[in-house]
Amino acid sequence: MPRITSPNDLADLFDAFNRHDVAAIMAFFDENCVFDTVAGPEVHGTRIEGSDAIAKAFEGVWTAMPDARWDHRDHLVQDDRAVSEWTFSGTAADGSRIEAQGADLFRLKDGQIVHKQALRKQRPPLA
Repeated sequence: MPRITSPNDLADLFDAFNRHDVAAIMAFFDENCVFDTVAGPEVHGTRIEGSDAIAKAFEGVWTAMPDARWDHRDHLVQDDRAVSEWTFSGTAADGSRIEAQGADLFRLKDGQIVHKQALRKQRPPLA
């Protein structure tokens, strides 16, 4: 089971996101993790709880945007907190394209992700 203890570990996590490798991604997550998405009706976006539900949410992004990727910009790990800055890009079924900077704020327990808070710039889709 991989652990997040350094910026290189976060780079490995985002490499797995870019491969759309849900098993490799979820190996970094605690089974009782929480994911607050970039959008939704609540102040925190949409809250997804548990590793199975989070894995399905990630797979949903790849279904909606088969070329979805998070280009690394910077990663930081400090004790039980971590931050990743990235640029998200992807193309929707209607051909519109999203390119926007964002960040994930992570809380860790024993090197596993217990909370992922995704933040992304609100930018109109590109034609």
